[in-house]
Amino acid sequence: MNNELKAVEQSVQEIITRLDNLRQEISKVIVGQEYTIDQLLITFLAGGHALLEGVPGLAKTLMIRTLADAIALHFRRIQFTPDLMPSDIIGTEILEEDHTTGKRFFKFNKGPIFANIILADEINRTSPKTQSALLEAMQEFEITYAGITYPLDRPFFILATQNPIEQAGTFPLPEAQLDRFLLYIKINYPTAEEERTILESTTGKKSNPVNKVIEGHTILEAQRLVREVHINADLTAYVSTVVRATRPGERNEKFVNEWVRWGAGPRAGQAMILTAKAHALLKGRFAVTQEDLLRVAYPVLRHRILMNFKAEAEGVKPDDITKHLLETIKLGEKL
Repeated sequence: MNNELKAVEQSVQEIITRLDNLRQEISKVIVGQEYTIDQLLITFLAGGHALLEGVPGLAKTLMIRTLADAIALHFRRIQFTPDLMPSDIIGTEILEEDHTTGKRFFKFNKGPIFANIILADEINRTSPKTQSALLEAMQEFEITYAGITYPLDRPFFILATQNPIEQAGTFPLPEAQLDRFLLYIKINYPTAEEERTILESTTGKKSNPVNKVIEGHTILEAQRLVREVHINADLTAYVSTVVRATRPGERNEKFVNEWVRWGAGPRAGQAMILTAKAHALLKGRFAVTQEDLLRVAYPVLRHRILMNFKAEAEGVKPDDITKHLLETIKLGEKL
């Protein structure tokens, strides 16, 4: 038993070291944004997908591209545009001829979705019809075309970027699509010091090559270990209480009833626990604390709480609902 425990501890420490190396490689190119980078690493550990939102010029695409450069996995970038079609993502059948027999046949030509890390750049620039082409891949990790199902290689991650939906030429992601993203990460402007560093480091001759420091099998092992991280029953009940409290009428919470149209579903609770486990492992711990849950609550819930028209008019956001619930719900409280 002691030998098994030592083996697990050694495996965890090796993974944490690899992730620290990955963070260092990203920091060669990306200045600041420690919180965003941590959220991306949590996404990888938890085996989910992430949506990054921020105004143009905040290095969303560069951050994901740098992350992919430091990982020994197949990477593809899909630039989402208004004229992009589902077949441009999934692939299509092409007519080929067998030169020995002369017979013609259809062959499925795989699209860029058949990779390990997908950068869905400016995902809200394309129509909902094309956006929905990602649904099966994000949930089932497979693609079905012409009645044939093609499994996707694991690990598989979709890291999407979008500009704020108030900008011209954007299509809001459907709720079903949003719910497939494990985390919804908002990127803010850099601090004054960080911005000065960015200007100095990006306008000269110097460039820092990014090295590949982690492999796919290590990520798969990390995902397996995340599932083994312990969370006690009180914290599980706390997650359930918070998620259920986002639903109007569930807790008779005046603040929620006034602003929320639909609350988060059970997938939000699953995501909160899984990402909290990933956060704990990232910090070198094998048990979840309440701080881990609080750390991931906002990116887990902000795209799973639908605000009503009054909230939109008054500028009340899902993060305001999350903040209120985290401040009012105490550990051990039940609905």
